[in-house]
Amino acid sequence: MRRTRLKHVGLAVLLTLAGLGGAGAVPAAASGTGTTASATPATGDAPASDGLLHAMQREFGLTEEEATARLAAEQTATALEPAVRRAAGATYAGSWFDAADGRLTVAVTAKSSPATRAAIRAKGAGVRVVEHSARRLDAAKSRIDELSAPSAVGGWHVDPKANAVVVTVVRDRRSDNDVQRFLTRARAAGPVTVETVTSAPRTFAAGTVGGDPYYTGNVRCSIGFSVYGGFVTAGHCGRAGAGVRGWDGTYVGAFQGSSFPGDDYAWVNVGSGWWTVPVVLGWGTVSDQLVRGSAEAPVGASVCRSGSTTHWHCGTVLARNETVNYSQGAVYQMTKTSVCAEPGDSGGSFISGDQAQGVTSGGWGNCSGGGETWFQPVNEILSRYGLTLHTY
Repeated sequence: MRRTRLKHVGLAVLLTLAGLGGAGAVPAAASGTGTTASATPATGDAPASDGLLHAMQREFGLTEEEATARLAAEQTATALEPAVRRAAGATYAGSWFDAADGRLTVAVTAKSSPATRAAIRAKGAGVRVVEHSARRLDAAKSRIDELSAPSAVGGWHVDPKANAVVVTVVRDRRSDNDVQRFLTRARAAGPVTVETVTSAPRTFAAGTVGGDPYYTGNVRCSIGFSVYGGFVTAGHCGRAGAGVRGWDGTYVGAFQGSSFPGDDYAWVNVGSGWWTVPVVLGWGTVSDQLVRGSAEAPVGASVCRSGSTTHWHCGTVLARNETVNYSQGAVYQMTKTSVCAEPGDSGGSFISGDQAQGVTSGGWGNCSGGGETWFQPVNEILSRYGLTLHTY
């Protein structure tokens, strides 16, 4: 696996140099990763590389034509979302990508005028009339954020399709008195529905194992995305000031900023012969993926994850702005996905097409039996630390 990974990183460097022309010499030493990004989707003829299209075919049971069409439709939905939100105004109640329909669906309240609904449809989106506005649901979630949750409560998020705040609870703990008390208080905050899961979320850091992108102390984690000057990753992987070693054991840099819980993000500076490249490793499953921006994919869109333990897996975005209740404390504004992950994948890349989405935080389950994983959105990390995504 080491030789395979070296081959991929070498290819990534070559591709970067070819795209930069006369930008200057790059150190011929160990490789690394980089930072922040433009939020503009790619404008090439193909929505993604052949490798990513093949992964989409495998994960979703699509033909190559269907995978190409889906990624193109998701890019259209991503670009459309800000415009339909403005068109809906105060009646906006959320939106999501409908894979069956191949377009963005926008929820609006009954107070929306026929002209507003017509304007949204004219932009190419579907319309669904619901009871509660996004503003009301966001306010309810904020009130729930102020509650202290027991460990059997996995988290909570606004679900525009359900038009409610969805609270997840460990299935065999739902009848616990502390869980019931929490749910009573949550329901008092606003519209709430309850879903059960098999286990509570946990972070995906791991003890020292071979073949991993980076180590801090005895913890192994995964690089997220290159930024200019370093890379972003998960905050639970290391505290500010902690030194970082690369997959080959050489010194890379140190954590320059880190936040966990509350948030789960960090950034590491890169030096000592390492440099950054705008690439996500495909681990031989797909070709390495170039990063061209950080436009946020809507709920329902496909998303893939790269990590040092389980390598490359894909799924869909299930929810945004979810509060995840880890044993170490709650983490806010997370994105929930149907992608699996395992210990050591923490900090790794979530990407949709060629757009960076976020860094792996934690989840439940594994890549043998399935599960769900959350990521911290990358644009929040870039904004927090004033970083710039390294893009191709």
